[in-house]
Amino acid sequence: MTILEPQTPTLDADAMVGLAERALADIAEVRASVGRVIFGQEAVVEQSLVAILAGGHALLVGVPGLAKTKLVETLGTALGLDAKRIQFTPDLMPSDIVGSEVMDQDESGRRSFRFVKGPVFAQLLMADEVNRASPRTQSALLQAMQEYHVTVAGERHDLPAPFHVLATQNPLEQEGTYPLPEAQLDRFLMQVDVHYPDIEAERRIVLATTGASEERAVSVLSAERLREIQTLVRRMPVTESVVDAILKLVRSARPGEGSSEADTHVAWGPGPRASQALMTCVRARALYDGRLAPSIDDVRALAEPILQHRMALNFSARAEGVSIRSVIAALKRDIG
Repeated sequence: MTILEPQTPTLDADAMVGLAERALADIAEVRASVGRVIFGQEAVVEQSLVAILAGGHALLVGVPGLAKTKLVETLGTALGLDAKRIQFTPDLMPSDIVGSEVMDQDESGRRSFRFVKGPVFAQLLMADEVNRASPRTQSALLQAMQEYHVTVAGERHDLPAPFHVLATQNPLEQEGTYPLPEAQLDRFLMQVDVHYPDIEAERRIVLATTGASEERAVSVLSAERLREIQTLVRRMPVTESVVDAILKLVRSARPGEGSSEADTHVAWGPGPRASQALMTCVRARALYDGRLAPSIDDVRALAEPILQHRMALNFSARAEGVSIRSVIAALKRDIG
């Protein structure tokens, strides 16, 4: 349990309330700014913002045309982050992401190498259609996402702070896609599933985006203010019952831990990083929702986006048509 404790001490009640009220007002403005552009995707916006407030990365999965790229652009504007975009293609190379060394020659003819930074040097990196690149190129993001620096020619280059990757991915059933390596999937704090909008939301989209002018998000926060809110999230208190629910849920998703559901259907389950992700994200979700402490309901709400990309079904489960979502739904019912 020690690794799940916050790295900074919790605040007293009065200080927490004061900081939380300021943060709540800022988050409400961000939500309003995003809502001017993105319609009918409340759960997607919530989960994406929770991932950022928790200081992590998110993987947005859905078919083309559901405004995944638009959402990332809008979040970058509203949060006041320096944002860059990479369109992943089959011929993209790792150096196209992290940068490369080029040779310069001065007036005296002396030659030297100079590092040219790649687009990964941004506060918000949009990795568009990340699974259309080869596994080698996808893996170029691994060190950046986990270590917050890259190494080129033996030299370390630190990334800006904060640094977040919001990647979009097309369903694997589509042609020209490569599955992401399990190690890279685990670096994403959450997998956010983007579904088709309902009819009223689609009506708003049609009317709002086909006229002479189009609504745009406005900048609400700065990078410094976002980091302050992220620090506040990690200082929020978590009750022992919520910690127990997190541990029970994550451990029950592993075969051999006493869960018949996992023993029957799961090939391999989530590691401790899933527990850490839940611990941070339930705090962020509580603050996003206007509360000063998370509840077990937050654990249930975040179970699917945090666990689904960190576990795999066995052969018999796939043959029977069992889905990861149905397994997680059964596990959620057992945490009380």
